[in-house]
Amino acid sequence: MSRRIRLVVQYDGTNYVGWQVQENGISVQQRLNEAVLAVTGETVQLHGSGRTDSGVHANAQVAHFDTYARMPADKFAIALNMRLPRDIRVLYSEEAPEDFHSRFSAKNKTYRYTIQTGLHADVFTRFTALHIHTPIDFSKMKSAASDAIGTHDFSAFMSAGSTLENTVRTITHSEWTKNGNYLYYEVSANGFLYNMVRILVGTMLEIGSGKLPENAMKQALESGLRSDAGATAPPHGLTLKRVVYDDFDTDEVLSRS
Repeated sequence: MSRRIRLVVQYDGTNYVGWQVQENGISVQQRLNEAVLAVTGETVQLHGSGRTDSGVHANAQVAHFDTYARMPADKFAIALNMRLPRDIRVLYSEEAPEDFHSRFSAKNKTYRYTIQTGLHADVFTRFTALHIHTPIDFSKMKSAASDAIGTHDFSAFMSAGSTLENTVRTITHSEWTKNGNYLYYEVSANGFLYNMVRILVGTMLEIGSGKLPENAMKQALESGLRSDAGATAPPHGLTLKRVVYDDFDTDEVLSRS
């Protein structure tokens, strides 16, 4: 009888084409599939809580796979890490209920976008923070972030060409904070459209720089037009930070592991 194993995975997405297996390069999912094969002798398909794009990182991506291997569930993290590259780590592993699905069971996700301001880029965060050397109005960005909270049609914040019929999502938290010359945007929602967070960030950056009016966020939400929102922010500043389920919260798990 097979078991369902749940993982919490951390990765630096710099060298990958994204989470999902693709023909044009190496993905995080592919490396994990290969590691599971090496450990169990089984060819599996890992399922993640969401598909992160090329260059996007994860502090707590949740994934699952089914296996007939009898290895204790908590030992999979160590065994897989022995076969994974250093920019992918399994932080936690456990046996999950058979009806658990890392994507479809998720109730809430949190992303963080990091920006470094100042004249010169910090070499140590060049792969994890977007460097902006021009002046930006932080107060305008904070105000725009609050406009996104609630249940809205976010079709203006979805990449052109996406074909999803339901573009309504509920954002429960949307806030900018500042620490020195670093700006952090955190957003939590019951789900995200393709490139939604990066377009939200790009819109707020244009509001903060004066390229868009202060009410641009509200206007784009009302019109649903992609042209009313800002450009898509680069991927490398984005990190999947937290995933919450009815019986599982990555923040709680990682705080005690």
